[in-house]
Amino acid sequence: MKRPPTRPADTRTRILDAAEELFAEAGYNGSSTAGIAKRAKVPKGLVFHYFPQKIDVLTALIDERTFVEVLPEDDVEAVPGDPADTLSRLARRFPLRASPAMRRILFREADTHGSARERLRRANTEVVRRARRALEVALPGARGDGVRLEVAAATFATVLLYQENLHQLTGQRVDPDAVAKLIAHALGS
Repeated sequence: MKRPPTRPADTRTRILDAAEELFAEAGYNGSSTAGIAKRAKVPKGLVFHYFPQKIDVLTALIDERTFVEVLPEDDVEAVPGDPADTLSRLARRFPLRASPAMRRILFREADTHGSARERLRRANTEVVRRARRALEVALPGARGDGVRLEVAAATFATVLLYQENLHQLTGQRVDPDAVAKLIAHALGS
């Protein structure tokens, strides 16, 4: 019995699935287009049909399989008078949407590939923006101290992004609630 022909979208998806697995396991530089084709069970020429260069596969993965959620300015879950709880809530709404494999790829490839670096930069910018706004709402009297709020927001974003990378490398996690309490204490609340 003859199998029905594979649709182009299915083939492209299989190639991206295979590349995601390989890049997460061995890194971009440790993976070959032949390896991607073998894992996707397609001829190597078909990989080049959809992606003229190997970098195009990585770019497609990042563009299509990672997303940074940007919330409206007024959509913060701030608890007035409680910056620690405010930051803890923010940590649970981390804006980077990506599979564990894609997160590993982003952090691994950010040093050498601009698209990965840009996606992480956008995630960091969004966390800082949210944290700054949430702290302004949680501590209305601190609005005049913009530098301290910016440093607190940037510190919180750095820890959240670092813990993502740490978890990918070691399986360990940083407790964002403890970090939130530390930052709140440093802000004097």
